[in-house]
Amino acid sequence: MTLWRIRATVDDRPGYLSVLTASLALRGVNILAVQVHTTERGAVDDFLVDAPDTLDEAGLVAAVRRGRGRDCWVARSEARGLADQPTRALGLATRLVRDPDATGEALRALLGADTVTWRPASAGPGGGLADTTMLLDDPAGGSYALRRAVPGFTPAEYARAQALVELSAAVARRAAEQVTLVLPDGAEAVVRPASVDDLPGVIELHEACSAHSRHRRYLGGAAVPPPARLRRLLEPARGVTLLATAGDAGATEPVVAMANLLAEGDEAEVALLVRDDWQRRGLGSALLRRLVRHAEQAGYAALVLHVHAENAPMLRTVRRLGRLTPTERDGALVTLTVPLTVGVPVVHGRGPC
Repeated sequence: MTLWRIRATVDDRPGYLSVLTASLALRGVNILAVQVHTTERGAVDDFLVDAPDTLDEAGLVAAVRRGRGRDCWVARSEARGLADQPTRALGLATRLVRDPDATGEALRALLGADTVTWRPASAGPGGGLADTTMLLDDPAGGSYALRRAVPGFTPAEYARAQALVELSAAVARRAAEQVTLVLPDGAEAVVRPASVDDLPGVIELHEACSAHSRHRRYLGGAAVPPPARLRRLLEPARGVTLLATAGDAGATEPVVAMANLLAEGDEAEVALLVRDDWQRRGLGSALLRRLVRHAEQAGYAALVLHVHAENAPMLRTVRRLGRLTPTERDGALVTLTVPLTVGVPVVHGRGPC
């Protein structure tokens, strides 16, 4: 038996695909996998088949035509073709997470393109799909041009390629936003935006913190918040969450701090959690300054922090920003408002902190 790939167009009508598969079955062809690509000209069926050794390319083409298929393309396949398309796509996505610069090679592998070329110019209004040519805008600038002599590209393949390019751009943006901090004592911490994939590390961070530290962060209790709440903090609807990991290996190291900026209206609420053995080393101050920059770039008018009055380290951290910070005290709770936009009055407080 020999592995083949067959691609053919059939009328998108009930029963037409069964006619094609029956024609192949009559010749001893075993269909191992099938993908259906919807196009304006009909349904393009992409088969991976196992055919008798006595059946050659011409015989397969004849079988497809007798099964009412048209625009037939046939080529020998390899054992690796047995991997289904979703599995291959996930494997390529994993590769891009590790190496965003491999976008061109990933596109070639995904689509079996003959050539993949990056160009500095945008794909422009003429970009898109044109049978044997595909143009994709690179979100980072420029565009990718893909060519494949046979078979022609389909809209489904264009959508897959576009998703792969967008994933690569997202990974590259995240890598660009990652910075390594060198703290005053010489220790290093990598700071980067969080994602929902960081949930296990963030749970470990909370479990490693003392009840006292958790109580200062969440004000109302010292228990580890449920995973659903932590997941919402990692990907807020508006705002950003930053994580700090120990050492210079990023995601492979334990999370030692979390900084949340949650926006509502023209203000954003800020909260920090730093593992006990990383406190009083300048990490909290560095995270707060980065949140301030993010909030200013996003156009928020002010940052708001709710802090226990006895939390002297956090109060000092806010003072180190060097900004006039109105405060408002309600029992044991102090609300600090850090203005961000020049000329916008802040009237919450009763005096500077």
